[in-house]
This record gives sequence, C-alpha cells and structure tokens, in this order.
Amino acid sequence: MYVVTGATGNVGRTLVRLLTASGAEVTAVSRNITEVPAGARALRADLSEPGTLKEVFGEAEAVFLLAAGDLLTQQAKLDEIVAAASGSGRIVALSSQAVVTRPDSPYHGGLVSGFERAVKGSGARWTLLRPGGFASNAFAWAGPIRANRTLFAPFGDVGLPIIDPDDIAAVAAAAMLEPGHAGESYVLTGPEPVSPRQMAAAIGGVLGERVEFVEQTREEARGQLLTFMPGPVADATLDILGSPTPGEREVSPDVARVLGRSAGTFARWAERNAAAFR
Repeated sequence: MYVVTGATGNVGRTLVRLLTASGAEVTAVSRNITEVPAGARALRADLSEPGTLKEVFGEAEAVFLLAAGDLLTQQAKLDEIVAAASGSGRIVALSSQAVVTRPDSPYHGGLVSGFERAVKGSGARWTLLRPGGFASNAFAWAGPIRANRTLFAPFGDVGLPIIDPDDIAAVAAAAMLEPGHAGESYVLTGPEPVSPRQMAAAIGGVLGERVEFVEQTREEARGQLLTFMPGPVADATLDILGSPTPGEREVSPDVARVLGRSAGTFARWAERNAAAFR
C-alpha cells in the first residue's frame, strides 16, 4: 500500500494517478477527498488529528508526506505525524528549495527545516523533494486573464526556473516505487528561467490572443498574497520572486537524473491547462 497525503493538490493528484497506473495499491488522503482514479482508495483524514494516524498509515510500505500551513508551526505534532509515517519504512517528503537557499528565513530555514529534520531523524528511508516555484501558481492569474486578458504580477522581468507539478509527482513516484533514492535530496526545477512577462506571453500564445502584462508593486502583490497565506510566507515568497539567490536562478539537473528526460517547460504546462484561462 502506498499512501499519498495532500492527494487533492497539484502534486498529489497526479502522483495518485501515476502510482495507480503502475499497478500499485494506493490510499489517497485529504481532508475533503471524494473521487480518485480507479484502483485507489479515498480516505478523508486530517493529519493534525492524531487519532486518525493509525488508519492513515497503518498498512503503508511508502508514504508521500506533505506538511503545510499550520502544521509547520506545531513541531511536536509534526514529529508525531512523521513518526507515524515512519512505520512504512519509506518517506518521500515534499519540502522546498529555499531550505537550502534561504537558511536564515524564519519560514524556510526555520519551520520547513524543522519538517526535514523530523523526516531525517525518523528512522525511515527518506527522500526529500525540494522544488522551486510551481508553474501552477499561475492559476492565481486565471480570473483576470479570463475577464480581460490581463496578468497582474510583481517583478515582471525576474526569471526563475519554475517547475511543472506533474514533474514533481513523477519524481515522487520514482522515489516511492524504485530503489536507489534513499537518502537523496532532489532540487526540482524547470528547464529554463521564465519571467512573469514571459509567462503572460506564453499563456497568450496558447490562447491565440495577447495577454497584457501589468506590473504590480511589491505591496500590491503582498496584499493579494495575504488573502490566502500568512504574512511570513507571503514575505518569503516575495523575497524569492523579487531577489532570487544565484541558487534559485539555477536550473537543476535532478529531474533529468531521476526521470531520464528533461523537465517540462512553462509553455507546455500552459498548453495542458489552457481551459483555466479561456
């Protein structure tokens, strides 16, 4: 049994599909999960509720572990979750590249690093996935693009090698199903840096219409981010978007190393998800 937490998210949803397609028996876990691919079992559970952990991880031979939001601020509870998952013998944990590139950040260097330390100290064979920015963050622009073909974002010409979440899922599937990944920490990026202005052009190319790019100030962007994330996370995100370190600008070879192919481009992601912007 392979357990996927966060199974309704951008990575988890694809990971469940890839694992079931391989013939694996999969339990897909989320607070509000309903439909899953044929061959998978849906399990509604909240990892922050200790009483649910035995049912979540009971028969697992590998666990994809996602910890986010308030859980990262509760180290004792996080340790309990990781300890429960460690019974599987193998944990593939979704972390962040910024654990390494921003060790002094209270969020990445503090809270997310605490998650990594718990995984590494769990006694299980572990693999850490450290992606940079997600291509799927572009869904936040879908409303204005649909309404008036306009994309609002800060730092219009700062390029980062953002990654397609499907590629993260493919690396996670390999780490869960194949030998040789224990003790590895993979930095996951796309194949080239792409700026918000270039993303607007790529989405426009998919739609066959011009998408106008309008550059926001940092404060305007922060106000939007605060509608769905805490202040420290918003500030850390804007720091990366506006003033990336050399490591955050660098294209990592790890997707190709694990999958034997290059990571997908943002344009390819936009083409696959064009319906969200029409």
